[in-house]
Parts: sequence; C-alpha cells; structure tokens
Amino acid sequence: MPSIAVVILNWNGQLLLEKFLPSVTSYSKESSIYIIDNGSTDESISFVSTNYPEITIVKNEQNLGFCEGYNKGLEHISADYYILLNSDVEVTPNWLKGPIELMETNDNIVACQPKIKAYNNKKAFEYAGAAGGYLDKYGFPFCKGRLFDVLEEDNGQYETNAQILWASGAALFIRTDIYKQLNGLDSSFFAHMEEIDLCWRINNIGKEVWYCAASEVYHVGGATLDKSNPKKTFYNFRNGLALLYKNHPKKGYINTVFIRLVLDGIAGIYFLLQGNPLHTLAVLKAHFSFYSRWNYYRKQRNKSNIPETALPIIYNQSIVKAYFIDGIKRFSELIF
Repeated sequence: MPSIAVVILNWNGQLLLEKFLPSVTSYSKESSIYIIDNGSTDESISFVSTNYPEITIVKNEQNLGFCEGYNKGLEHISADYYILLNSDVEVTPNWLKGPIELMETNDNIVACQPKIKAYNNKKAFEYAGAAGGYLDKYGFPFCKGRLFDVLEEDNGQYETNAQILWASGAALFIRTDIYKQLNGLDSSFFAHMEEIDLCWRINNIGKEVWYCAASEVYHVGGATLDKSNPKKTFYNFRNGLALLYKNHPKKGYINTVFIRLVLDGIAGIYFLLQGNPLHTLAVLKAHFSFYSRWNYYRKQRNKSNIPETALPIIYNQSIVKAYFIDGIKRFSELIF
C-alpha cells in the first residue's frame, strides 16, 4: 500500500475547517492528513490542534499564496502520493481508493482528479474541475461538464475513467516524485491556473493526467476569491498568458500567443460594455504584469521539455468560438 498525504492549505479558514474536516478525517483513514498554514491570524490552527490532534500542522510564517504555500509546506511532508485538497471540499466514502488504484496500475499516470460536483447543488458539476480539464489551442481552459459558466447536471454521462489535460487543484492527486521533479507549482502564478501549468508540464514530459469517475467530492468554490472580484480576473488573464507562453508547442506558438493577446483585448472591451470597468482595468494590469515578467517566463520555457507539435489531448479549435458563435454548451458536442 503506497503512503498517501492529504494536504490542505489554510489561511484564516477556521469556518471552512470546522465545516469540512469531519468528512476528510472520516473518509481518509488510509492516509495521513496535514494542514499547511499560511500565516493565519485567526484561531484556525488552535481549533485543529484541539479538535484533531491526529492532523499534522506545518506552519509557513506568512501568506505565501497558493503555489509557494504548498511548495514550502510540502518540503516537510513525505509520502508516495500528495493529494492537494482545498479547504472547502467535502469528500465521500472511498474517495481515495479509485484514483490511487488507477495510478498504481499504470506508472505513466502521474496525476489524477476525482469527479468534482457543486457542494450547493450536488446534482451539478462544479466549475473548478468538473469531470476533468482541457485546453483549447489558445490556452483557454474548460472542463468535461463545464463550458464557461454553463454547468451540466451529472446524469451519469461521464462515468468512464479518461485521460485529461489538467486535473483540478481543488482535489489534485499527484505522485510525489513527479511533483518534485517538476519543482511543484510555479510560484509566480501566486494563485489560479497553477495546477493547469503543472499538468501541462506533466504532459510535455510524456506523462499522463487522468480523471477517475469512481471518486466523488463536493466543492464550494470561490470560498477564497469570488469570480466577481477583479483580482480574480487579473490572475486568470495574467496566468493564462503565462501558461500559454511557457508551454505551447514550438510550432506556431508566436502566432498563437498574438491571437490570444487580441482575444484578451476583446474580452476587456466586453467587460467595459457590460458595465464592469474594474474588470477591464484588471485585464490591462494583467498584461502589464505579464510583460514585466517576460524574461522569467522565457527562461521557464527554455528549461521545459516543449514538444514540436500540439498534444493530441488539446482541443485544436477555439472554445470561445465554439461557445459564443457556434452555440455549443456541452462538452459532448465538441469534436476533438
């Protein structure tokens, strides 16, 4: 039996820990549970120490963000598998079994995610992961079960294990040796899309990421940063550009990055026309932040194993066109 570490990153999240730790401790008996605390100033750590003495607490002295918070904390945790679990996730019986068994049967599968459904509507898939993540040719993410803001109900349509491009950071199963080989999450992302970057790098070295239908969890989503917050828009656009620039295959990547810049500009205008000028400003700030880090991203790209041509798992069309122009609202309607 491999050793498993379920690892929750916490920052002032006492209310979330009170609500969701009972399911984690009840249904994760075959693992060790850790909380990495990102310099919290509330009573969350004393709450855990008092009520869950079996949980190991790893302390960061300050809020290092999602990426560096995990990277620093995981340096102190030993296991064959890390499971990065958001603090706003309710797990279910046997949630660990399926993904670990799947990965144990195939050495080339190095990361995995369960079925992720909405905590507040348990019939529907959840935005951040659903039944597994994909990217279009311009680096826009979408999921099996979620295109943009359209969430499908789970009617048993995604009950087959499948290779995906990225697994959600809400409940990310990953082999520890691969996490360390790839230097973990890119701390320059701070938060948002960092797991997509990591998974794309996994694909670029010839390894695979999978979705396991037999495992199910429920995610609140937006508990840390609501999607209406312009700061989230900033991170999504800045990190989306970084993701594409760092990992896109060599063939046609300059043209693709240019088109992505144009599409981002259109999105900024759309926000303005919708009466959301703060989000338009966030897009502009995201681009200036990306340009200011250009050399860093270029060095990261040069150090990576970038393939010549696009990965077969990438949707070689525009998901923006498919959704907004062609009217496609369900994953099953896409033609890969």
